[in-house]
Amino acid sequence: MSHSDTIAAVATPPGEGAIAMVRISGPDALAIANRIFEPFTAKSKIVPRRATYGRIQENGETLDQVLLTTFQSPSSFTGEDMAEISCHGGILLSARTLELALRAGARAAEPGEFSQRAFYNGKIDLTQAEAIMDIIRARTPLALRAASQQLEGRLGNEILGLRGDVFDIVVHLEAWIDFPEEGIDPATGRQLTEKITTAMARTSRLLDTADDGRILREGVRVAIAGLPNAGKSSLLNRLLGMERAIVNEQPGTTRDTIEETACLRGILFRLTDTAGLRETLDPVEREGVARSGRAIENADLVLHIVDATSPIPSPSLHEKEILVANKIDLLSSGTSIPAHACGISSKTGEGLPALVDAMIQATGIGQLAAGDSLAAINARHKTLLESTLDSLQSAAALVSTNAPPELSAVELRAALDSLGRIVGATDTEEILGGIFSRFCIGK
Repeated sequence: MSHSDTIAAVATPPGEGAIAMVRISGPDALAIANRIFEPFTAKSKIVPRRATYGRIQENGETLDQVLLTTFQSPSSFTGEDMAEISCHGGILLSARTLELALRAGARAAEPGEFSQRAFYNGKIDLTQAEAIMDIIRARTPLALRAASQQLEGRLGNEILGLRGDVFDIVVHLEAWIDFPEEGIDPATGRQLTEKITTAMARTSRLLDTADDGRILREGVRVAIAGLPNAGKSSLLNRLLGMERAIVNEQPGTTRDTIEETACLRGILFRLTDTAGLRETLDPVEREGVARSGRAIENADLVLHIVDATSPIPSPSLHEKEILVANKIDLLSSGTSIPAHACGISSKTGEGLPALVDAMIQATGIGQLAAGDSLAAINARHKTLLESTLDSLQSAAALVSTNAPPELSAVELRAALDSLGRIVGATDTEEILGGIFSRFCIGK
């Protein structure tokens, strides 16, 4: 994929709307825009970062009345010359405008190519590029806030800070290995171990946010489980605020798992209504019960629904389980619910706010929401941070056994490479440059 040509694409979703935007980026972006755009008044001057009113022309005829906004390198999203044409919304009109830009010399952009160019031109790091899609896909206020903070560079800065710590260790260690005659005093084993241990702790803290990151992006997986007729489907409908699942007094009404999403207190919950857990000879219902078991195993949280009018058992289905005593509206006056259960009525809604509070508390996501920083890693970050931690642990073990320093340096370089891959900074010449610039080696 070349980064020296000029690309163009429709930057707004397909369909009808008030406005559609065609974006052009590259060395010929402004020239291409001038070929297809004409200001309405001859005196109008196209000024960077200011919209100009005019028309798009096709074979000398006006195709549409538009606004053209230009950006000069490096003051643009991609770091290149850019032009954005805001035309009237519609599939045909935006497609025709794009076609004119392509005929005038642009190439059709590939998916994500504008953000990719922003990365290559140093406008954003890889974590910020990923945050762009997280912002677009955010389904809750909390997920949007986390993605916005990542786009601002909070996660990238944290990774770069950690990488800087490891970099300093590597530079000092390799300077001593490569230039012992310069009289550089190597750090003692204890000092090296302390520095590596500190880096390991920072890495572990980031890894601890992996579940938070998955929950923010995908939602909390909640399985609603229990015996037939306990009120599982009624609770699902109540949490969703609509009649999604069929409710009937006949046991075994729910034969398959039903999954829906609900935004509760700004947090996305993926609610799965499961078949009633019981022994059955019906092959269809038996498969439904088996799927219920799998849903419980994969859940972040299980709502174990029991009938409040029957003896209430102890929690047993899942390590992250909330025992929910349903049908409290049928209890006689003065009857209380055990402290280990959450009493609700799916019919009246009584107790639902307390249940939602318990759900948020059980997942730990509430603590994340209350914090100032929402640095939450994704699956790619997690894999690379795990590699970083493994390398740091190996380096610490080598130092503690007085192994040759070259072996520790290899492991620390591996950690440095893994951290660099997270933000997209993996320059193999960087360490050598650091040695000469920081330690004044070479005469």
